[in-house]
Amino acid sequence: MLPAPGAAVQLLPRTLTAQTPDPVGAIRTALEAYEGPAPRSAIIAVATRVDAPAIRLTNAHWVIDAEAIGKALNLGRVTLVNDYTPVAASVTVLDEAKGDLAPIGSGRPESGAPLVVLGPGTGLGVGALVPVEDRWAIVATEAGHIAFGPATEAEADLWPHLERVGGRVSAEVVLSGPGLFRIARAIAAHRCVSCPYTKPNDVLASAREGDELAQAALDLFARWLGRYAGDMALTFESSGGVFIAGGIAPRMVDILQNGGFREAFDEKAPHDAWARKVPVYAIVNPEPALQGLAAIVSNPQRFIFQSQGWQAT
Repeated sequence: MLPAPGAAVQLLPRTLTAQTPDPVGAIRTALEAYEGPAPRSAIIAVATRVDAPAIRLTNAHWVIDAEAIGKALNLGRVTLVNDYTPVAASVTVLDEAKGDLAPIGSGRPESGAPLVVLGPGTGLGVGALVPVEDRWAIVATEAGHIAFGPATEAEADLWPHLERVGGRVSAEVVLSGPGLFRIARAIAAHRCVSCPYTKPNDVLASAREGDELAQAALDLFARWLGRYAGDMALTFESSGGVFIAGGIAPRMVDILQNGGFREAFDEKAPHDAWARKVPVYAIVNPEPALQGLAAIVSNPQRFIFQSQGWQAT
């Protein structure tokens, strides 16, 4: 909740999509903990392509209908954006000196250059900020669904054991929470041993306890994430920096800093010299999307982005 432009963000209770039949119920539940004036408008970040004022989530049963939400909550305006629009906007206000960002390798940001934000979580989100005169154009993408393939003989040997989703291996299939679990299962199958994990968190926890299979999975995940992040840096010419968001990166910052992430990021011949100069950061602020939404609402003229929505007449 943002009581006024420039005010501090007030966190409200979270509600799982499975706990309420629709977003209106979830918003009402969250507002029960808020004692300030009734909200006048809403901007909602949605984890799917935003191409209509009413859209169905990719990984949940909800339909996000801007008009239905606005009328049910007596709002004047409801704006829908892709969930990586505010995450991308957040990097304009997050500060390494305040502990929001953890550097991965060296590199110095080029002033006024494009930025890339990507993050493995439930899925794999990707967004970019491109400077347009004195504003940032936010490009929300579905780049997490591009094909991902092996780059070495060892990876090619592993590939037959990777689970396909929709008949293919996309970046999101391996670079996400479920993807980390798929990598661990593939390594176990390649070694002809049973996989002892039942969910992604098991892999993270077991790696911290010294489990070799889990460590191998995390190391490979970090290397593949570095390769993919470097590809996105090339795609958007992001000399201003690459930012790793999502729910997984903050829990493995040391592995990203000390493992194969940066090596894979920099292996971009014939542009490896350029890649080594690109700064990379893990976003460790716990709520970058909310910080980005607040930045957009507080200073909307600073950003250009695609949206859908409804406004009361």
